[in-house]
Amino acid sequence: MTTNRVTFIDTMRGFSLFGILMANLLIFQFGMYGKDELKDLSALDNGAWYFVKIFIEGSFMPIFTILFGFSLIKLIESIRRKKDKSRWSILRRATGLIALGLLHSMFLWEGDILFSYGFMILFLIPFINRKPKTLFIWAGIFLFLITSLSFGSAEETKKEQKEITSYVEKADNIYANGSYLDIYDFRANDLPPGIDDSGLVVFLLIFLAPMYTTSLTLFGMGLAKKQAFVNMEDEKKWYKLGALLVPIGLACKSLSFIESSFSGMLLTGGSELLAVGYVCLAALIYKTRPVQRLAPAFESVGKLSLTNYLMQTIICTTVFYGYGLGLYGKLGVFGGILFGIVLYSLQCVFSLAYFKKFKRGPFETILRIWTNWSWNGQIKIKQKGSTLHE
Repeated sequence: MTTNRVTFIDTMRGFSLFGILMANLLIFQFGMYGKDELKDLSALDNGAWYFVKIFIEGSFMPIFTILFGFSLIKLIESIRRKKDKSRWSILRRATGLIALGLLHSMFLWEGDILFSYGFMILFLIPFINRKPKTLFIWAGIFLFLITSLSFGSAEETKKEQKEITSYVEKADNIYANGSYLDIYDFRANDLPPGIDDSGLVVFLLIFLAPMYTTSLTLFGMGLAKKQAFVNMEDEKKWYKLGALLVPIGLACKSLSFIESSFSGMLLTGGSELLAVGYVCLAALIYKTRPVQRLAPAFESVGKLSLTNYLMQTIICTTVFYGYGLGLYGKLGVFGGILFGIVLYSLQCVFSLAYFKKFKRGPFETILRIWTNWSWNGQIKIKQKGSTLHE
């Protein structure tokens, strides 16, 4: 049953990476701000845009966040079973993610999440030894806080609209036609509208961003301590109850498009609830035959989640940015979805083939070696009945 649990977690991690790619393709194609300023879309692209916004964006990263919290507790339990001190391993894990995130955001893409995850680990240290009930209560408190902070009108002034339009036009031109150094310089020196100080950017990354992911991370930690997904047949009643959050979350996100003071709250709260609903729905149908046929592919991608996440950045920036194929904004929203399906399918094929020879991915190995402070985390090559070290 433990194997089933691990398989489900890896499968969900791979599934969440598919949704993350679908959402990120809006950014790769249209920019961090431009994706919300699209105009004159065809009926097909307009429908695709709403589909991504309602069903995917803001709800698949939280799934990954739940799994991140779950895996963090399992990592700590594994370290403690070996009678090692988990404190330094967790600190090294955090600094490793922070370092990877900095390199990722500085040299490849500003949409990095690894940096925030690293700081989130530091923020979570006081919660590691808490009981599941305490973790669930705090998860609810943080969910209430981040949802409440979204209350209020987000209506832009004419000046703000002009600034955003100007920034988006400049970004579109640089990403579509610029060299690697042009894009690097733009990311480093051109601050988005409303952010006049680079110190504010650091503050948002270090403190505010982790706060928005803390709720479901604590929820995942609580699930791990409750041994969730171990006896999946016995937990079906909870999955059925949790799956009801799917229509609730979708309704909240849909209503958020109606301009009001509650739009932000509906979007934030709905996105989080939908993520939990997706996990419960997936657990409910996990043992069905169609899902079991697809599960090995998602599981393989999930085991290589760090490598596949970084490869998505490398491939997409090369395809869309000016220093690569220059397809920035040219595929359209629907075309981007098709591209994402093809890319993810190739990652499934690659991941399945990779695990026929290796046991761990290259970036997973680097992070594991750093976390454990041991060369035992190295890539292992599979060979007929034996395991050799590379």
